[in-house]
Amino acid sequence: MKKILIVEDDEAIRTELITLLRSNGYMTVEAQPCDLILMDINLPGESGFTRCRKLRQNSDTPVIFLTARDTPEDELLAFGVGGDDFIRKPYNSAVLLARIGRILKSTESISCTVRGLTLDLPGMRAAFAGNTVELTKNETRILWCLMQKELCTRDELIEDLWTNGMYIDGNTLYVNIGRLREKLERLGTKDFIRTVRGVGYRL
Repeated sequence: MKKILIVEDDEAIRTELITLLRSNGYMTVEAQPCDLILMDINLPGESGFTRCRKLRQNSDTPVIFLTARDTPEDELLAFGVGGDDFIRKPYNSAVLLARIGRILKSTESISCTVRGLTLDLPGMRAAFAGNTVELTKNETRILWCLMQKELCTRDELIEDLWTNGMYIDGNTLYVNIGRLREKLERLGTKDFIRTVRGVGYRL
């Protein structure tokens, strides 16, 4: 049963959402870990934008913003901080359930294998020859990009990380590549990621 965390300060809306989700086969939880987060934007203390931005530093948990705010700027910012969807209140129950189902289905099983190395994208783990290593969010996205294209420019990697809510520059990319190489070598791979001088990186 998929677990959904509701971050909503309006008790009436929160109760309504709990009833809707539970009647459709979901479990609602009070804290992480969970499979998906429904996040309001106007919250006491930190806004939903701030909370999502912090979450994206170490988690890929999908976030759907469910909010009364309805400007294009709000929607753009929601995606900019790492949100996966943006739904305006008052919401349509059927549409909300459909979007929750779509996002959860897309994260159920995303993996890739290249030359014996397997990357579990949602689980942020790499495996080789029976050994497994945990990766950070940045390391996971970098390896995923390389395994999809095999040759990526530095700009392509940085753009992908920004698109997925991780804000890094060239120096940070270099540090993350170095750490990723070390972890892959511990698995038993050798020279799995190579530098293409003046271009970027390749497998």
